[in-house]
Amino acid sequence: MRILIACECSGRVRDAFIKKGHDAMSCDILPTEKPGSHYEGDIFDVLYDGWDMMIAHPPCTYLSNAAARFLYPQGKLNQERYLKGMEAKEFFMKLLEAPINKIAVENPVQSTVFGITKCTQYIQPYWFGDPFKKKTGLWLKNLPKLEPTDIVDNPKSTKTKKGQKSWFNQGGKDRQKMRSRTFEGIANAMAEQWGH
Repeated sequence: MRILIACECSGRVRDAFIKKGHDAMSCDILPTEKPGSHYEGDIFDVLYDGWDMMIAHPPCTYLSNAAARFLYPQGKLNQERYLKGMEAKEFFMKLLEAPINKIAVENPVQSTVFGITKCTQYIQPYWFGDPFKKKTGLWLKNLPKLEPTDIVDNPKSTKTKKGQKSWFNQGGKDRQKMRSRTFEGIANAMAEQWGH
């Protein structure tokens, strides 16, 4: 299959499908972190190139429920942030509605303010061998729900408690990139269960 991995610079999902013998390419406005088939640029430059499947990871900065607190500082709607959220929704929906037979769009739990359709399923990294909790939604078109492959007992939270540091939540310029990387176990499960 020809598979497009949209909004991915880590190469994790791309490489999982390549290991299964597929023609997979990642695309992001950032360069790839690992050498491999990657288009650095606008996803719409390559979106309509006859893919059999797309797995998309659109930015969640303005859509995430975790960021909803910034929408209502002091109880009043932040109009500028709301408009950015609506732009993010439009991008998300263009990916979800792309003319590709099989689609999976991945995002964290979203704020209901933007009215995006409910996801098909929620998954957790600890269902696939990574010992962490990070509830993630999958919006699926012509793909089955992912089945757990290796459930880890007593998973750790990726959230930090006051006064503690977490590798996952460290600040700095790479925080968003670090948090957006797909866990290896999930990438492998996608390739194993959807790559046929």
